[in-house]
Amino acid sequence: MTPTATYRLQLQPDFPFSSAARAVPYLAALGVSHLHLSPVLEAVPGSAHGYDVVDHGAVRAELGGEEGLRALAGRAREYGLGIVLDIVPNHMAASPRHNKALWEVLREGPASPYARWFDIDWAAGGGKVLLPVLPGPVGDELDALRVEDGTLRHGEELCFPLAPGTEDLPLPELLDAQHYRLAWWRLARTELNYRRFFTISELIGVRVEDPEVFAATHAKILELVRDGVVEGLRVDHPDGLADPEGYLRRLGEATGGCWTVVEKVLADDEVLPAGWPVAGTTGYDALRHIDGVFTDPAGAEALERRYREVAAPVGDRGGYWAGTVRRAAYKVVFHELAAETAALVRTAERVCAADPALRDHAPWALLTAVRELLVRVPVYRPYAGAGGPCPEAAEAAVSEEAVRQAKAVFAVEREAAAVDVVRELALGRLGSGPDHVAFCARFAQTASALRAKSVEDTAFYRYVPLLSANEVGGDPGHPSVSPERFHAYCLRLARDWPATGTVLTTHDTKRSADVRAGIAVLSQCPERWDELLAQVAEELATTGAPAPDPQVAWQAWQTAVGFTPASDGSPPEGARMVPALLKSVREAGLHTSWTEPDPLYERAVTEFVETGPAGPARRTVAAFNRALAPHVRAGALGAALVQLTMPGVPDLYQGTEREYVALVDPDNRRPFRTGPPDDRTVITTAALRLRREQPGVFGESGTYTPLHAVGPAAAHCLAFARTGRVVTVVTRLPYGLERAGGWGATELPLPAGRWREVLTGREVSGAVRLGKLLADSPVALLTVI
Repeated sequence: MTPTATYRLQLQPDFPFSSAARAVPYLAALGVSHLHLSPVLEAVPGSAHGYDVVDHGAVRAELGGEEGLRALAGRAREYGLGIVLDIVPNHMAASPRHNKALWEVLREGPASPYARWFDIDWAAGGGKVLLPVLPGPVGDELDALRVEDGTLRHGEELCFPLAPGTEDLPLPELLDAQHYRLAWWRLARTELNYRRFFTISELIGVRVEDPEVFAATHAKILELVRDGVVEGLRVDHPDGLADPEGYLRRLGEATGGCWTVVEKVLADDEVLPAGWPVAGTTGYDALRHIDGVFTDPAGAEALERRYREVAAPVGDRGGYWAGTVRRAAYKVVFHELAAETAALVRTAERVCAADPALRDHAPWALLTAVRELLVRVPVYRPYAGAGGPCPEAAEAAVSEEAVRQAKAVFAVEREAAAVDVVRELALGRLGSGPDHVAFCARFAQTASALRAKSVEDTAFYRYVPLLSANEVGGDPGHPSVSPERFHAYCLRLARDWPATGTVLTTHDTKRSADVRAGIAVLSQCPERWDELLAQVAEELATTGAPAPDPQVAWQAWQTAVGFTPASDGSPPEGARMVPALLKSVREAGLHTSWTEPDPLYERAVTEFVETGPAGPARRTVAAFNRALAPHVRAGALGAALVQLTMPGVPDLYQGTEREYVALVDPDNRRPFRTGPPDDRTVITTAALRLRREQPGVFGESGTYTPLHAVGPAAAHCLAFARTGRVVTVVTRLPYGLERAGGWGATELPLPAGRWREVLTGREVSGAVRLGKLLADSPVALLTVI
């Protein structure tokens, strides 16, 4: 069945199935139809997220095991709730000690029946799989290696199997006799010979395109679906798969077509492939459109100009969006993904060597072509299959213009022909042999890793004029969305993907919706932001530590603005900003990084944040926010109501039924806790109950109709009707509205009939004055009488 609304719970040892069961009555009263659970299969012990699966055949014991999951499902059914489950088909934990399938591969080598499970290039490793797990070069670690109980050990944590009959060999011979090569962790970047999740060597790619591997890794999930324990699925990272559409078809057939959404991040104006047998995405595209419609385009441009003046970033290191993205892509493709591009070149070399018409392309030329085309893919990946038809979208992803630009880097024109070879291989148009299939799939998989690491995990942390726009699926270069464009998006959803997911906050968002709303209001009043920067600079001139650079200062103060709500009560602990901002500068990689840290720079960042944005000056930020509180509230409540009533199935992240202030993980993955209700809770409960009571209004047969206000302040109203029975009205850009004198004579013509405003009980009809309708709240939810 299609959910009316889902509620995401982050399961972890501190919040197991039994804790989730205790939350069921509360969540049922809230009005959702389904619990949305983070991954539940056996994971690395202590994992706080569950995406590091080690055993697909067992429900995680730390959460309460299968008995606990079934008990939770039973408790949920008592209250009319179902369960949607997050599944992870793309990868497993590369932890031999816990991953028994990988253990057997390391013990038996390519002959192991489990060898087909993993994307390992045995030939590239000389018949061995590289394990980059040692803290230093292997020569420096020999004294720490020992044979114990028939296994090879290093310290207390690392444990590896031994090939049969090798346990009594001297250590040098023993190491050479294994089907794996232990190595310094830094070799992963260039020498790794297995596919991984993005650039995380601790997660090894799984070949679910193999029917036997699919069956083995999905048996437990399918059993839970057949037994009615699970009614829907969220598929993590489909772009990592060799054949996403083929996988989703197999999954749909095996589940009987249960409601399924995919964590597919769509680029601006990109659409989900029409052939995918799913309900839609998890909703990051909705987040981008919702946030954008509450962002002032003129103010965002003013902030961008002021950012260049104050922070003074180098053009392609944070100064301009397009240049920053391109430079970040080159950084990632040359360094972090060096092993992946090398694998593509080896495959291309084999294809060329087997075809006389393709020979004489030097390896360096193929490598250059691979890199230059990858950095120009404007979406996460092309979807093409070797030997099959090439969709227009795939051609656009690896375009003729990209070919022209890639060829321009070659000094000799005829050597640039390698670019044509690589493009045709990437689009699957040079044949359907094993290497052709492998290249086509791996190019797409590498493109998705490059996009994620270069855009979301690098450029988003370098280009920071308006941090609220730097969110998964967002476009910081064009942060605003017009009402007309928003309506067009919703009409497309209602027509093509009416049961898609929608989100505002997730376990992966870099800032919760409330933090983003607090920052986004700056686009409405950039001059106030200038005043705040001047004020805190004056206050800290003689106290506090200086910022190590103006770019991080700009980012830290905006973080403080979003993380210091103006509502009554104690603000979140300022110290929580320190790890978030340290993560930001490491991801940016401009002055420090995860793999090449600069302790002095990081200490300077820490001291600046502790004594500045998280220190006494936070009182100044709180006063600043109090002056803007009504406008922040309007944006936050408006975004919430829009998400809850627009086309699609809203997914609420734990705690977001009330004000929820959180930064990037792990800050946003704390165990679920209930809290006192607020005006968000009232709106959320009202909308969710409407969805539950009138599923046809919001469901797959429901319609979406834009409504247009008339009058001097019409641009500040966003309104729409659902199936002619529910109307949503929200205020956008309220700061400018107030400065212009309010709603005045602005009216909203309602559809025919009499309407009751759900929150106040007031009845209205015809053309209603917005100043009256929104007198008590910046939002209104109406139902036909």
